[in-house]
Amino acid sequence: MRYILTILTIFTGELFWKEHVEKESPENSGRKALHDTIILTKHHNRGVALNAGEKKPKIVKWISVVLTAVATILFLCSFGMAGKGLMRWGLSLLLGGAFSNTYDRLRRGYVVDYFRLNVPVKRVRNLIFNVSDFCIMIGALLIVLGE
Repeated sequence: MRYILTILTIFTGELFWKEHVEKESPENSGRKALHDTIILTKHHNRGVALNAGEKKPKIVKWISVVLTAVATILFLCSFGMAGKGLMRWGLSLLLGGAFSNTYDRLRRGYVVDYFRLNVPVKRVRNLIFNVSDFCIMIGALLIVLGE
């Protein structure tokens, strides 16, 4: 049950936060937060990471749906495997983020990203994320470590 709660918490938290960002923040705005470590910046990502595939949104949507479905099947199958707790936690984080971003792609046609890290390296500072992106990355890492 805790794994399902993790997925639902990430998904619903992101749903509410992205709706707030959509209503309250102008596109590509920049406002510093958390002692200037984060810059709140609304961006519509029509592709995947770094806007890759933005010119082929239907393909991006289908890939997102298929990969999320595969991860969901793996998650469900993991309950029949002993000793796979770290993998299940990783899949929970990954799925919470994947459901959120896939929902955005299907509903809006783009993923709402909303913050940048205020770091000295310009290439990193220019990347715009959402919490789902971090959940997907951390989840993938935990899955690898769990295997």
